[in-house]
Order: sequence, then C-alpha cells, then structure tokens
Amino acid sequence: MRYVISGAAGFIGSHLCDRLIKEGHQVLALDNLITGHQGNIQHLLGNPNFEYIKFDVCQPLKIPSIDKFPVHRVFHLASLASPVDYLSHPIETLESGSTGTRNMLELARKHDARFLLTSTSECYGDPLQHPQSETYWGNVNPVGLRSCYDESKRYAEALTMAYHRTYGTNTNIARIFNTYGPRMALNDGRVVPAFVDQALRGAKLTVFGDGSQTRSFCYVSDLVEGLLRLSESDEAYPVNLGNPVEMTIMQFANTIRAYFGDHLEIEHKPLPSDDPKVRRPDIGKAKRILNWEPRVPLDEGLKITIEYFQKVTTQNGAAPHSAMAENRTALEPVEVPSAS
Repeated sequence: MRYVISGAAGFIGSHLCDRLIKEGHQVLALDNLITGHQGNIQHLLGNPNFEYIKFDVCQPLKIPSIDKFPVHRVFHLASLASPVDYLSHPIETLESGSTGTRNMLELARKHDARFLLTSTSECYGDPLQHPQSETYWGNVNPVGLRSCYDESKRYAEALTMAYHRTYGTNTNIARIFNTYGPRMALNDGRVVPAFVDQALRGAKLTVFGDGSQTRSFCYVSDLVEGLLRLSESDEAYPVNLGNPVEMTIMQFANTIRAYFGDHLEIEHKPLPSDDPKVRRPDIGKAKRILNWEPRVPLDEGLKITIEYFQKVTTQNGAAPHSAMAENRTALEPVEVPSAS
C-alpha cells in the first residue's frame, strides 16, 4: 500500500517509516524539520519505495507526487510533542493540530484513504480517573501553559470525528502514552531522555516535586505495532496505546542510577504548572479490538535506548538534541525488538 506520513522525520514517525518500508509498502514522508531531522530517515532515502519532501502540512498540500499514485493510508504525526518545543512554539503547535489536521484529512478524503491521527494521553490532562480509559473526558486547563498542546490534540480529535461523521471518512484516533526509544532528542523535556542526558553528562538527575508522580513507558516498536493494528481496524473512536506498567518518577530515577551508578545525585525542583500527577493507560480496549499489548520490558528497551545515545555521543562528540533546525547528524537505522 501507499502511505503518506506527516512528521515522518520525527522520533515515532521515522520508526514507523522503517517498519512500513521493511514490509514492502510505499511511503511519502512529509516533515518541515521544525523538530524532526533528516538524519532519522537518511538511511531510507535511496530506497525506491521511499520519498521524502520537506514540507509544512499547515500549508496547502499542493504536492504533484501525491496525486501520481493512489493513496491508501494517511498518518498525521506532525506535532511539536515535547514540552521544550511546544512551550517555545505554541502557535505552531496549535496550527499543526488544527490546520495541519484539516489538510491531512482533506487528503484522505480526496483519495478515499484511511486516516489515522496520533493524539495523546495529554487529552486527559491532570486526570481525576486512574487509570485513564477512553471514556474519561479529562481534566484539562484550557488556558494553561500546556494548553497549546493539550487543546491542539483535543481539537484534532474533534475534527477527525467530524470528518468521519460528515463525510464518512474512515478514521482512527490513537491516544499515545509515554513512548521512548532511540532517536528521541535528549533535551526535549520528557523524563526518559532528560534522565539519560543528565546521566551521560554525569549531572544531577532533575526530579520535579517529590517524585511521587507516576508515568508508564512504552517502547517505540510496541507503539508502532499498535498504530499499524489500529489503522487496519474499523474503530473510529480513540484507543489508548501505552504501557500499563506504572512507576513513580523517583523509581525511574533510581532505575537510571542503577544503570549508570549510584554516584548520580538527585536534584528536586518545583513541579511545573499543570503537570499530571498520575499517568497510566487502561488498554483493555486495545487488547480487545486489536489483540495488542506492549511486549518489550523496560530493562530491555532502556538498554537499547541508552546504548544508542552512548554510541551517538561517542561518534559525534555530542548526543542529538532538539534544536529546531535541520542541520542534524545522519544516524544509522536502529535494530529494535519485535513487537509481534
């Protein structure tokens, strides 16, 4: 099949491209490189089934190569997903969720293609329900600092459902929980790369608040498997994709210390505004309709992720960071455990 993927040079997008190309599909990859980087997909550029176009999907999709062949699947991953990025660029974040989503939906409607939106667990905000199920409407501050990201995704979900109901577009919505793995930017503000970055530099591990807030971590190959299974289903309403194994931030900090050494100190800082106190997906729906659940244990996925960043740091003298620029170092393809 032929896929059009926005945000294809990003962390999750590039792993999705790898999987699709490996399976023999054709991929047209779109990314404006505001947070993604071409190095993530450099190894695919010589493949005849892969085409990359530097493009902002918030602009009209006047791309001649799109209409040369049928489009079967449209995946909208373009978004500024990390706190560092969306807090620095709130307008662009809102645009990718609104105008960008509309443009990609129109592309799917034009080609009668199935559309998949990658939404987020942030739609639940600082939840009053735990674990979070898809029927929970959330506890989101619509005018807080994080609202540019939270509300962009909530609007994108509403727009996707409007196209489904109005035009009969075949749509899927994935609510993605914390995902980690190679190709993340080490300074993007999320806890896995933040702790790994600090540990590689021998710096103190920054824990916000007392560290009792919880997260659950899903390895990227498991997440990609979930996205592909969802895209082949007829489920139009949101589906949680994440790991239900929950741990506190302090527990995760000690996991990192166990890997790098107990000499690493922990530094506590004030909890950011609207930071969720708990985060754990109820994946009963994904198990039931997709026969999906994560299979890569944290110690295995974390080992691969840390080794990746150690290798990149050794080769280049500095680990990859989110720089809002395209002048990134080309990276090798990553071997990941199978999620099947």
